[in-house]
Amino acid sequence: MSKKYRVAIIGVGAIGQLHAKAMKDLDRVELVAGFTMAEEVGKKFAQEHGCAFYSDYVKMIEEQQPDFVTICTPSGMHAAQAVAVLDAGKHVIIEKPLDINLVEARKVLEAERRSGRTAMVVSQRRHAKANRLVHEAARSGRFGRLTSAVASMAWWRSQGYYDSGDWRGTWALDGGGALMNQGIHAIDLFVWFMGDPVEVYAWADCLAHERIEVEDTAVATVRFANGALGVIHGTTAAYPGLTQRVNVHGDRGSAIVENDRLVYFHAADENAEEYAYGAEEKANQAAEVLPQQEEYKPAGGKTIAGLEATSHTAQFEDFLDAVAKNRPPLVTVAEGAKTLALIRAIYESARLRKPIRIEELTS
Repeated sequence: MSKKYRVAIIGVGAIGQLHAKAMKDLDRVELVAGFTMAEEVGKKFAQEHGCAFYSDYVKMIEEQQPDFVTICTPSGMHAAQAVAVLDAGKHVIIEKPLDINLVEARKVLEAERRSGRTAMVVSQRRHAKANRLVHEAARSGRFGRLTSAVASMAWWRSQGYYDSGDWRGTWALDGGGALMNQGIHAIDLFVWFMGDPVEVYAWADCLAHERIEVEDTAVATVRFANGALGVIHGTTAAYPGLTQRVNVHGDRGSAIVENDRLVYFHAADENAEEYAYGAEEKANQAAEVLPQQEEYKPAGGKTIAGLEATSHTAQFEDFLDAVAKNRPPLVTVAEGAKTLALIRAIYESARLRKPIRIEELTS
């Protein structure tokens, strides 16, 4: 029988609730406690999930001795809390983003190394079937030389969304707007598919909302280490809220993923017909190749189908397997830091109105 892991949650608001519900799908997990400074929220959470409630997360860890902790607080608190968890000798799952500050993010990596524990950043969309297929195709050379990519997220958030929490839309705790909070998933896939970004030039502004410090619209051009070029577009000012799409293009193939669904895929083989002026939709292999990609199977052997794009379940299973086998999870702290560095470079470029090399921020 596999080990039953005790878990505690720091931050039991909307995301903490999502984590708690995802835990119920995991046979190997027992939720033992939750932390929040809001007493009534904490009591309600404890009653709903049959666990303890604490207003001091250090005390919670000391008394409950969880095997791992998930962090679901505002973004600007993530790194400090993750370091505290790791230094207490516990494994940790950190909701996206890793943090809003690269210096603080590096402290998590240092704490992970000295503690010998496992840390993972939430980026559940990497586990979606279509995204795994495109990643493997792009990195294995099936698309030939990668030439360009586009990540676009055209979403809507009402003024009420930003007014619902004092931390929303602030640099100090939210760390940014449309890119840091919402667009980070598309940007993470953009980097995962294409490799290391090296330079960006960006514009960002607040065009449709009031009383927020951060952007609700941003665009950026990106140069990757492999020479490929990319474009990022992210907004929460696209009423009524449309789609998230990531395009990958090479000189032997292309793919388009929309809301974690594979809508286009073509990888030419040696005997493939040459399309001198473009093939467009008639060369779409998506329906052919997607069934060939295996569903995600966690250590317990139970296939997780249909939930991959919308839940944290598959990623949590990967984390448990990583802990059990003492291996890195799919989304490591280093991977989370890479995505964070690109977003921070976009903000810096928009602020200074000049190109920014990412190594300037990470060195």
